[in-house]
Amino acid sequence: MFTGIVEELGTITSIDRLAHAIRMTISAERVLQDVARGDSISVNGCCLTVAELSYSAETGRAWTADVMAVTLQQTALGTAAVGERVNLERAVTPTTRLGGHIVQGHVDGVGQILARTPSEHWEIVEISLPTALSRYLVERGSITVDGVSLTVVSVVSAASDDSSGPTPGHRFTVSLIPETLARTSLGFRQPGDLVNLEVDVIAKYVERLLTASHLEGQHD
Repeated sequence: MFTGIVEELGTITSIDRLAHAIRMTISAERVLQDVARGDSISVNGCCLTVAELSYSAETGRAWTADVMAVTLQQTALGTAAVGERVNLERAVTPTTRLGGHIVQGHVDGVGQILARTPSEHWEIVEISLPTALSRYLVERGSITVDGVSLTVVSVVSAASDDSSGPTPGHRFTVSLIPETLARTSLGFRQPGDLVNLEVDVIAKYVERLLTASHLEGQHD
């Protein structure tokens, strides 16, 4: 489990393409301070397992993870490239402050950055949303974007869109403070870039419980 509070920006130093997977090596420092093989690290919101730890004079400390085909197909890691900077967070411990919200590291879908609107003290970012995830978002609720815990500012559903507009479909906006812009990859993501999305797991559990209760009521 994670909190969506990014600890460090790592850099992808190599990608070895295998038959049905890739081996991705990422340079890092802070997240490797107390990490061992088999531990979990969130990479842009995807929970990956540390397969190897290494060091080189050129790139410094690094770790390697195996990324399976299904992860590549269902997340934005499928378009990752050497040199790309990624958000890293270690799994939480019982004494960790929960500064964000409960994040599983299980990506629910991929969105696309549609627009960025800068201002003096923050920046509004508009992101597309897969239709199946739209029902889990509410204004001032939580969402994870590339592993970053954010508060939803607004949600626009396809049903209320003007089809002649430039960004039809489900979408939402978030407000990025200077700290987020400086410390995470969201500071340099541009319109057209793909991002990993994980909705609030509590919303999914509530939906499941309500659905189950409704079905039980029909059988009574």
